[in-house]
Amino acid sequence: MFRPLIALLLMLAPAALHAACEGSDLRGTLTEAEQAERSRMLTEIPFPAGNHWRATRGDEVIHLIGTMHLGDQRLDGPVERLAPLVEGASTLLLEMTRADETQLQQALAADPGMLTLKDSSLPDLLPEETWQALAEAARDRGIPAILAAKFQPWYLSMMLATPPCAMAQLQGKTGLDKRLEDLAEGAGVPTRALESYDTVFRLFNAEPIEEQLEMLRTGILDTKTAEDQFATMFAAYFEEAHADTLVISRLIARRALPEAPAEVDKMMDETEAQLLVARNHAWIPVLLEAAEQSEEPVVAAFGAAHLGGTEGVLNLLADEGFSLTREAF
Repeated sequence: MFRPLIALLLMLAPAALHAACEGSDLRGTLTEAEQAERSRMLTEIPFPAGNHWRATRGDEVIHLIGTMHLGDQRLDGPVERLAPLVEGASTLLLEMTRADETQLQQALAADPGMLTLKDSSLPDLLPEETWQALAEAARDRGIPAILAAKFQPWYLSMMLATPPCAMAQLQGKTGLDKRLEDLAEGAGVPTRALESYDTVFRLFNAEPIEEQLEMLRTGILDTKTAEDQFATMFAAYFEEAHADTLVISRLIARRALPEAPAEVDKMMDETEAQLLVARNHAWIPVLLEAAEQSEEPVVAAFGAAHLGGTEGVLNLLADEGFSLTREAF
């Protein structure tokens, strides 16, 4: 399940390129057969596009905003357009608020094992040649090898899947979700988290170490490939084509991995079930409670990949009797 995880994560949680990054949109590399398969898959996905949707059920109104977690100047327009909506909301729901981030940092300080190996190091667990390649990739991203050696494999994989040119962006707080949180705080609008601060960490750390190591062994990305993946996300997000990122990640994984396409699809399905579907279902009661308790609209902002699909947040709300309308972003 874990081998295609990082490629999928890069597509699922759209992130912007640093100005110095250069990459090509992978959609332009698809063969005729892949393009046909892409079109087929997209037609089967409910709510495949749109970064802003309004869900209405009687007097209950929820505005759902698909976000990107890192910054880009092209977010200025959406932020300006969304500002009156956020400032007039009863509540802003986010994947993680700043208060949750503080709680997470405290938890990491109290339990370094959330990110690091306790009784071993990666050089002990990997062939020498593999570790040296990983260490070099880490150094290219400003991560000393001595530090990389103690990271949980899944965490190092995430770092190495980010191209060196974009590493600085990981330290920023300028993504759409954070900018919306700034607007809410300035207007005195309460903010709440959709889930516990440690949800994603628990999901990752539950994976067997053998699968995490396999991901590391097979997932070292050269700079160009990593930049191409970022460029694809970058373009698709501003086209509001969030389902396309999922489809392209699946097609590229089929091409890149040695397993048969059916096996790749199975791994991708398992990953999506854990990182998207389970969380989507868990968020619905939170959204419903917020809407039921408020006379003013609720705004919920989260990674755009959670919006579409049969078990995406939009379709799950439709199943609850909400009418969905795409709004300007």
